[in-house]
Amino acid sequence: MELRLLGWPADGIVLRLDHREYAYAGKFAMSSTGKAVAVDGDIDDSGDESAEFRVPDDPKREYVAPAGAVAFNEDRTDPDALWLRYVTVRRDRRGEGIGPRLCAFVVARAAERGYERVRIAVNNAYSYEALHKVGFAWTGRETGIAELVLERPADESPAVDPDTYRDGLATIAAREDVGDDERSFARRKRGRGPPDVDGGAFD
Repeated sequence: MELRLLGWPADGIVLRLDHREYAYAGKFAMSSTGKAVAVDGDIDDSGDESAEFRVPDDPKREYVAPAGAVAFNEDRTDPDALWLRYVTVRRDRRGEGIGPRLCAFVVARAAERGYERVRIAVNNAYSYEALHKVGFAWTGRETGIAELVLERPADESPAVDPDTYRDGLATIAAREDVGDDERSFARRKRGRGPPDVDGGAFD
């Protein structure tokens, strides 16, 4: 699998994904965010990279459906921070750790570009756990739509406080709209404590 940065927000990259296969597909068609993708095999470097990822509406055009994608932009109030806005993994590739690997990849690219911090907001225990595996940690803050804001340094080894990790899971589990399976998952992970950070995700 190849991880590829298609461009930064100013590059105007548009990624046309099939809404039947990807969550948040419409968000990737906006040109105001940077994009990175995970693909199987090589990408043809000829021409416009973004044009290779399209809903297959043209039978004459080869269609490359990425295994996953992430969209990101600079924090409007903090120029040293980058926000990961949307992460999506193709339906048939979910559960393989592609989303966290893509997030880790963008963190590394952000560090090269001079960002000090990378943030992401999550609304479920599964994403919360997966992102802790690549060094994100709860800041103690929530967005206006009840998402937990996670953050990690872009160019340093992250540190996760076990109590803060458990508090974040407790916050998720206490919500009325959380299902029994997710609540049980959150309780198990709280009992175990934060996962080890996967350094291999940054290779």
